[in-house]
Amino acid sequence: MPGPKKPGWRGPKKFLFRRPKFCKFCEEKIPFIDYKDVKLLQGYVPERGKILPRRISGTCATHQRELQQAIKRARNIALLPFTTD
Repeated sequence: MPGPKKPGWRGPKKFLFRRPKFCKFCEEKIPFIDYKDVKLLQGYVPERGKILPRRISGTCATHQRELQQAIKRARNIALLPFTTD
């Protein structure tokens, strides 16, 4: 039996199906992440310019560190923007 009816109570929560996340770099056996590969890096930087975290992008810790370093290097030589206007 459900709990007491409170204002805003909508019933039991439903669980959504989530796909298991995997590291794209481990799957495709990419040896290293190149900072000059702008197409690859743009997939991990949304419009606002922030680097996507591991829990959203699905990369492993090792490749997330390499990815972060590559994005920062690409920003410093103006291949990627820091932010949008």
